[in-house]
Amino acid sequence: MCRNIRQLHNFEPPATSREVHEAALQYVRKIAGTTKPSKANEEAFNEAVHAVAHATQHLLDHLTTTAPPKNREEETLKARARAAKRYATV
Repeated sequence: MCRNIRQLHNFEPPATSREVHEAALQYVRKIAGTTKPSKANEEAFNEAVHAVAHATQHLLDHLTTTAPPKNREEETLKARARAAKRYATV
């Protein structure tokens, strides 16, 4: 589940609220051990996703760096190259 959480800091353009929400959802799913909560736990699950997304956005808004922003397309290509090398068949 958590393999889908990507670095969100120091990109141009900055992470969208959707990306922050998706990362929060993946985190809560991992912690809860389920991808879809039962009706009895749905409210607590959704509250946790909201709280984690809020804390994540707060963190991203307050982090500073002197490094130049990364390009999303370049980082995607690098990740694909690493995956191709890692999972190459012999």
